[in-house]
Amino acid sequence: MHSTSHTPNREKEMIPRTLLLGMAALALSTLALASYSVATGRDRVGTPAAGTVIQTTPIVLIGKSAQAVVVERPDGTVLADLPHGGFITVIQSGMARERLVHGIKDNPAINIVRYDNGRLVAEDPTTGWSAELYAFGSDNKAAFERLIEKAGE
Repeated sequence: MHSTSHTPNREKEMIPRTLLLGMAALALSTLALASYSVATGRDRVGTPAAGTVIQTTPIVLIGKSAQAVVVERPDGTVLADLPHGGFITVIQSGMARERLVHGIKDNPAINIVRYDNGRLVAEDPTTGWSAELYAFGSDNKAAFERLIEKAGE
């Protein structure tokens, strides 16, 4: 009886060994840097600068489809009915996802908060979720600034 020995065929490997070793080295160095930062108490970088709240505007975002969104005041007055809400729809989707994760069934208002240092933030008091609106570019920030102006009328 003839037995056959199966040896691994290096040509059929899906991921080359050197690439796997490189990925492992990258992961370990990232872990080492993060651990060093925590152990030494290094100040965080990339976090928004603290500021003083100068304006808080509550709004309700109602998703109608993948693109459409309605923006209302908490009393139900429609501020905008946008068939192609763009960035506003993106924020509404992020907020809705976070509320789904937290089991929030209704759709309470979120706050658009303006700080004295130029930050503009969408904050959901029901979940603690927030999005730094100014970080997504001036056009996207301007979309929410227009809503704030309209809500103040």
